Amino acid sequence: MWSTPSTPPWDVQRLPRADGSVFLVTGGNVGIGYFVAEQLSATGAVVVLGSRNPTRAEAAMASIRARVPGARVRAVQLDLADLSSLETAVEALEVGRLDAVVHNAGVALDDLPRRATADGHELMFGTNHLGHFALTQRLMPLLSAAPTARIVTMGSFAAKSERLDLDDLQSRKGYRPKRTYGRSKLAQMYFGVELDRRLRVAGSTVASVVVHPGGALDSLTPSRPPLHARTLGARLSAAPAALVVQGKDAGAWPAVRAVVDPAVRGGQLWGPRLFGLRGEPRREAVWNHLADTSIAARLWAASCDLTGLDLDAVLA
Repeated sequence: MWSTPSTPPWDVQRLPRADGSVFLVTGGNVGIGYFVAEQLSATGAVVVLGSRNPTRAEAAMASIRARVPGARVRAVQLDLADLSSLETAVEALEVGRLDAVVHNAGVALDDLPRRATADGHELMFGTNHLGHFALTQRLMPLLSAAPTARIVTMGSFAAKSERLDLDDLQSRKGYRPKRTYGRSKLAQMYFGVELDRRLRVAGSTVASVVVHPGGALDSLTPSRPPLHARTLGARLSAAPAALVVQGKDAGAWPAVRAVVDPAVRGGQLWGPRLFGLRGEPRREAVWNHLADTSIAARLWAASCDLTGLDLDAVLA
């Protein structure tokens, strides 16, 4: 899959070639997902943007092509909040194999009231976790057809201080948007770690890696008009924060490394080098609460029940 081996130190500006590979980035039209797609396009791979909004996807592809000569990028319409639409989205990929998927798309709400997906699930948990859980089930035949495919799950530093309430995964009691968001990302990360355990038991060649972007702010992110424009005022006001956090372009680095570095292994956690908040990507110890296999197993069972899918049946 990759023609150039990784040699330390990792250089985010000189990525290994991945010609002939196909990568899917959910939410690849905006934010961190956009920069994951832009950077992966420089490897020579075909990069597919999974996006709910075709207009924004077109703008993202135009931006990538303008910055990456010869970029091979296209898009499929993908709505993780509507589980019934995922089979059609996967068919629209029109590929015989998939070398990597970056589970990046997500919803982050700041205000009340609680909202639901088309399937009746709480919107952030239903999109960020259940949507990617169901998408993985649909993608497994394509991933298994690749020699050494990877599933890269984009978590969040916010999940480090959260704990799951397995009796209230849908946040029906005491709904607080920021807490629900953090828990939805924690659920994703549990899923990514547990997924790799089950892939190993099944003897699969597919690996699952979990990453997080650290602290990634719009105000520190390079402009990509019309997708994102950073004003001079925003740049100046954010300058002190740059000592601690970074832009979304740098927030993409752990996911990109997890896709293309041959040294990365399934079950690992990758994030920014400096305090987990900024800097080049490095491997971290899996957080203590993420290592709880009993919680991961209960979440897996609940996810199967809520989606009506048996992911274990397609892992081998």
